Amino acid sequence: MNPAFSVVIFTTIAGAAQGLVVVLALARLAGMAVGPSFISIALIVAEAMLLIGLGASFGHLGRPERAWRAAMMWRTSWLSREVIVLPTFIAIVALWWLALRNGIDGALLPLAAIVVALLLWYCTAMIYACLRFIQEWAQPLTLVNFTLIGLSSGLILASAMAVPWSQPQLLRVTGPAALAVTVIAWITRTLALRRNASLKHKSTLQTATGIRAPNLVQQSMGMSAGSFNTREFFHHAGLLALKNVKLALIVLGFALPTALLLWGVMAASGLAFVLALLVQVPGLVADRWFFFAQAKHPQNLYYQVVS
Repeated sequence: MNPAFSVVIFTTIAGAAQGLVVVLALARLAGMAVGPSFISIALIVAEAMLLIGLGASFGHLGRPERAWRAAMMWRTSWLSREVIVLPTFIAIVALWWLALRNGIDGALLPLAAIVVALLLWYCTAMIYACLRFIQEWAQPLTLVNFTLIGLSSGLILASAMAVPWSQPQLLRVTGPAALAVTVIAWITRTLALRRNASLKHKSTLQTATGIRAPNLVQQSMGMSAGSFNTREFFHHAGLLALKNVKLALIVLGFALPTALLLWGVMAASGLAFVLALLVQVPGLVADRWFFFAQAKHPQNLYYQVVS
């Protein structure tokens, strides 16, 4: 609810890296004429993004040296499962790159990369979708949007990289695919935004306080001074800021990239795909921040100040 920038960066950059690896793996399994040197370079880019994302995920921890303990609850915690799957995915990408460097170009590692990337999207999304008391997150579209937005950003990144590295066959496939997936992701994200904007929350001031008076009004926060509860469960941004971030995620994350991708596909313009990538990045950062900030934790019915 009070998004740590490190988590915003992690979920954005890791999702794009997963999408890029999935695109490369599908191209390899489909037998497309993609140069091994290009795949090696793209895998290095994906690996660097994953490592940056992994490093960013430590940024909001009070004791980063204890982060390894998060894996101990893998039987019940989606966060623990993500902590296990993410390094596994990083290792598979590294092994695939190493295999290519040694002239080994089999189908096993690309197939494994696709499976583990899908599993990582699922684990990451379920961290939020499993929280039933956060109604904005507890819905199937959370999983759908994590996956589709990751694929969209990965396809756009692959298309943008195919331009300077002269991979016309790859671009002929990834360009239209990026356009289609981005449009579908835009639709599903819009559905989620509309659903969340019209939610009727199950928790009310009456259920939060146990006071059943029909005209109950909160006049102050539920304690005499600020605390963890008043700081970390609310983003502290005004309504205008929220409106601007929402507009940015729609325009930069979906609308402009869609227009640029359409230009790139129709006019066979490599510049359009590069511009689409540059435009989409800040849009996806805004989208991820808004995903967290839009959620309303029931405890805020009691602990937030009302004026």
